[in-house]
Amino acid sequence: MKTGLTTDISFAGEAEVAQAARMLGSGGLVAFPTETVYGLGADATNADAIARLYQAKGRPVFNPLISHVADLAAAESIGRFDARARSLAGAFWPGPLTLVLPRTENCAVAALATAGLDTIAIRMPSHPVARAILTRFDKPVVAPSANISGHVSPTTAAHVQSDLEGRIDMIIDGGAVDVGIESTIVGCFEEPILLRPGGLPREAIERVLGRALAQPQADAESDGARPLAPGMLASHYAPRTRVRLEAADIARGEALLAFGQPFRGAEQAMAIMNLSERGDLNEAAANLFGYLRALDARMAKTIAVMPIPNHGLGEAINDRLRRAAVGRSDRE
Repeated sequence: MKTGLTTDISFAGEAEVAQAARMLGSGGLVAFPTETVYGLGADATNADAIARLYQAKGRPVFNPLISHVADLAAAESIGRFDARARSLAGAFWPGPLTLVLPRTENCAVAALATAGLDTIAIRMPSHPVARAILTRFDKPVVAPSANISGHVSPTTAAHVQSDLEGRIDMIIDGGAVDVGIESTIVGCFEEPILLRPGGLPREAIERVLGRALAQPQADAESDGARPLAPGMLASHYAPRTRVRLEAADIARGEALLAFGQPFRGAEQAMAIMNLSERGDLNEAAANLFGYLRALDARMAKTIAVMPIPNHGLGEAINDRLRRAAVGRSDRE
């Protein structure tokens, strides 16, 4: 782990991409943008580097990591694809979709990255900086969100620095991300299952599959099981401030995370940020984590959140907000 007091931000360019690849090759930790959120990268084949990543994030080692690859050939070297997995990869890669597949017999990814499971989570990101680093490095890279584990995910390089300064080796700034919430995770088992809603809506995946996705029966923390994929812990994505969902009023000392037209009396909030005044779920997803961080900094008593429709990207937004609310209420 980096031992200095600062971790500088470097703006993305060819020299920085080359430096990032060298850093990963030497066991370093590099934060870089993807289209979903900023990821904290480590060589997926290097167990020591992965251990440093878990330590830097404060992430429990039973929580598996996603291996990021540059192309389908790299994905096929670590995961076994059936016809349905191939159809999803063909339709949505590169992009905000993670597939959980059986590990190949000669999978080079360290067992620590998969939390000892016989499956592996794989994604091919579309962000040009992420793709350039993966292509240059030419090996799988684990890259969970570049933040302290359980905290609000980072959508800018400044968010990464505020959480991980001095803990990691390099931060590459590629600007604000486009999607703003993590990838959708689909388990390609006998019955395809939606393990985590995310930046690719369920409806798009179901159209390609020609069938409905199954749903996990419970969050990992609630039934004592190990999570099959990242983002399945009941408490996650949490600001320090308590989160109150489905708000239709405002109490003294509360901040408001609005969506669409605010309710009467909303102006009494100590601070207001509107995910999308026009009720656009894509805009709301892109703003979610940044606005949660900004309201968290206001030191309000509570962040009250207006209702969000549960279709399209709204399913992923509500998933993150529900886990954020659990993250505070179970610690009070």
